[in-house]
Amino acid sequence: MSLLIHLAWTFALLSILAVGGGTAVLPEMQTILAHQFGIDHTQFVHIYSIGQLAPGPNMLMVLVIGYQIAGLIGAGVVLLSFFLPSSLMCFYMGRLWNRFGESPWRRSIQNALEPISIGLMCSGVYAVAQASVVSSTTLALSLITFYLILRTKINPVLVILGSGGSGALLMAYLQ
Repeated sequence: MSLLIHLAWTFALLSILAVGGGTAVLPEMQTILAHQFGIDHTQFVHIYSIGQLAPGPNMLMVLVIGYQIAGLIGAGVVLLSFFLPSSLMCFYMGRLWNRFGESPWRRSIQNALEPISIGLMCSGVYAVAQASVVSSTTLALSLITFYLILRTKINPVLVILGSGGSGALLMAYLQ
């Protein structure tokens, strides 16, 4: 039971810290999962990849984390504790935000939070890249995937699946 409480508390705090979206807390989530729950960086990257491919919000990956740590009940606990606090906070802050209207204070706060959000998201991307780019092969695949997603109209899911399949084939061939 204490494991479930620990999971709930951990993911509730991560939920509140997720300024700018779930990507903002990826580095902290990765560190906490490694130190407190025994999920190493490679497992985290695999779980994150599943979240990117699954339909819906990519942070549904927390369900997989909860399931891996404490089974089906753990998945439910993590789902509620990760999405409920930030949703409630967003709801009430949105109502408060609308009261300010077009106040100069509202615009100042918004301008201040934008670079913070972008920085936190970049930090999350960096954390995932650091754990997943481990060789010249993975670097090349990452750069090709990045280029194809930015410069072509190919569905990103197909690009990511193709990159994953190519990586699997290359790794099998190189070993």
